[in-house]
Amino acid sequence: MSTICFPEHPSPVADAEALRKAFQGWGTDEKAVISILGRRNATQRKLIRQAYEDLYQEDLVKRLESELSGDFERAVYRWILDPEDRDAVLLHVAIKKTPVPDYRVIIEISCIHSPEEFLATKRAYQARYKRSLEEDLAQHTSGDIRKFLVGLVGIYRYRGEEITTKLANSEADILHKAITEKAFSHDEVVRIISTRSKAQILATLNHYKDDHGASITKHLRGDPCSDYLSALRTAIRCFTDHEKYYEKVIRQALNRPSTDEESLTRVVVTRAEKDLKEIKQLYQKRNNISLDHAVAKETSGDYNAFLLTLLGKQD
Repeated sequence: MSTICFPEHPSPVADAEALRKAFQGWGTDEKAVISILGRRNATQRKLIRQAYEDLYQEDLVKRLESELSGDFERAVYRWILDPEDRDAVLLHVAIKKTPVPDYRVIIEISCIHSPEEFLATKRAYQARYKRSLEEDLAQHTSGDIRKFLVGLVGIYRYRGEEITTKLANSEADILHKAITEKAFSHDEVVRIISTRSKAQILATLNHYKDDHGASITKHLRGDPCSDYLSALRTAIRCFTDHEKYYEKVIRQALNRPSTDEESLTRVVVTRAEKDLKEIKQLYQKRNNISLDHAVAKETSGDYNAFLLTLLGKQD
């Protein structure tokens, strides 16, 4: 469930005018920006952007980029974009990351999104960057990780819940044989994980556990330095329990010696209108502390206030 608290029928014109006022004078009124944008859903934010452009012949996104800074600016920028455009930006940043792309982001978006959502993201990526997602990903990766990631993003998965039990059994055996032989990047492994529907993959993984006594991720240990193996485990976790996966991402982001603001922002911004409430509940159960409290402790300033607003904190 969503964590953001938003009014049902706000006036986009009034919101645009209030934002304009926040930008004027000496310094930006960041509290006003947070109060408005942090409490509007995707449709409402899009209407505000349109109203602002109509009123002032100016792109609100670009104005916010010039008025804000640091982690706060990055979080607001990603929040105000349309979801598919935001995901395109996240993918582009992940692919361009040095020294190696952040494959977690690519896997999250391709495996957790519905086929329709992911197709919209790929279209937004191509419109924004004038290249296909597959083209950029292939250019910035190599070897087994390239084969796996390009396979994940290049497919339009079937969304239905129908499964074939016989197929699940046979493909569980194929996976087990490949893993036993340490042929982790075998074409059949890549094919099964990158092309089957989510329901079929889950059936296969369940048969794997039943038939071989442990979950597949426990058998995918191999070389701890292998990006490919880590990517394969990440994809499986995203398919099997993405909320648990996101809780771990947040926990690791907050527990580092220096907070990983990039990962923290990504999860809060992308899940606030979807299932952040469930992720918060998992976090509290796993860590015996509320996510609100942890974020308040590990972040500061306007960035802190904005994240807490998206997490559902009331004034």
